[in-house]
Amino acid sequence: MNAISTLPALLEAFFTDRLMRQRQASPHTIASYRDTFCLLLQYAQQRLQKPPSNLTVPELDTPLLGAFLDHLERERHNSARSRNVRLAAIHSFFRYVALHAPEHSAVAQRVLAMPSKRYLRRPIAFLTSVEVDALLAAPDLTTWSGRRDRALLMLALQTGLRAAELTGLRCQDIVFGAGAHVRCEGKGRKARCTPLRKDTVLVLRNWMHERQCQPSEPLFPSTRGTALSQDALQYLLDKHLAVGRRHCPSLTRKRVTPHVLRHYLPFLTMSLET
Repeated sequence: MNAISTLPALLEAFFTDRLMRQRQASPHTIASYRDTFCLLLQYAQQRLQKPPSNLTVPELDTPLLGAFLDHLERERHNSARSRNVRLAAIHSFFRYVALHAPEHSAVAQRVLAMPSKRYLRRPIAFLTSVEVDALLAAPDLTTWSGRRDRALLMLALQTGLRAAELTGLRCQDIVFGAGAHVRCEGKGRKARCTPLRKDTVLVLRNWMHERQCQPSEPLFPSTRGTALSQDALQYLLDKHLAVGRRHCPSLTRKRVTPHVLRHYLPFLTMSLET
């Protein structure tokens, strides 16, 4: 077998040549694809008792991939939607394999025929003004992390930024003065600016003054100074929800994720008018 057609070589070329050079995929897309293949290679190593460097393309055939996707739902409790995201990354890789390693065309054809899983789309929950007030009152403002979380939650609720956009913000992305706004690179590498309300500006200004951060540093860092992961974002949200639910019982009936924060319409409507 040609060395270029081995699984490690094809994976490397897929990321460096296809995703980064040809498609110029966003860091979020690359990170998502990376996580998919980290999970897949770990699963294949356990299932086949072989290190990832010795795996071959034919071993990643539909029986193993189907078992991997089931494992994500059963053992890791991923939703059908998350399962489909992982499958989309695998499909993308095997389309690359079909073009650049035609000796694996039969495997690629079988993998590309694997369908996405159907699922019921549940209505997205939204937060009321009372629930938002309870959530914003939850962080302990006597602590550094509490002040950080309050600023993050206010910005999330007012702007409707996605989780990846929030965690990727740098200090230089906040612009104060006349026409205060936040800049970010959104889905599809689209740059956009969102105006900020006066109360959000005040909280952000105080937070950034406390941090004395450099322009390129994360706006909402972890305790180690690195950007928050999306898991960390969900963790801090869950922590403050637990406090907010003590004072606002209606929050107990809702599953609140960072995405749900985008569906607080009063805040979003007012942000466009400021």
